[in-house]
Amino acid sequence: MLPRSGDVLHVTRAASVQFLRPIMFRVIRVHDWPTYDGWVWLDGYELNATGDAVNRRSIFVQAAGLRQLHVAPQPRQHTPVRQRRPVARTPVRVG
Repeated sequence: MLPRSGDVLHVTRAASVQFLRPIMFRVIRVHDWPTYDGWVWLDGYELNATGDAVNRRSIFVQAAGLRQLHVAPQPRQHTPVRQRRPVARTPVRVG
C-alpha cells in the first residue's frame, strides 16, 4: 500500500523499529527518492489523540507495515471550462 497525500496512517514498529511508541501520521507528500525495495520517505504531520497536528516530520518506513486509519478522498475529475459568450459592446454617447 503506497499512501497518498491526505491519508492518515497508524505507524508502528511493523513499519520501522524507530516507532516503539506508535504514532498517527497525516501524509503531506510521498517522496520519489531512491530507497531500498519496499521503503518510502513520507513528509507529514504527527497527530495527537484528537487528530490535531503537533509535529511536522519526515519518516522513512516500510510501506507494507503502514495501516490506514483514514483514506483521503479521491481527487475530483477536472470539469471543462464553459465557453463564455462574447459581450455585446455598443457605443456610449458622452456629453
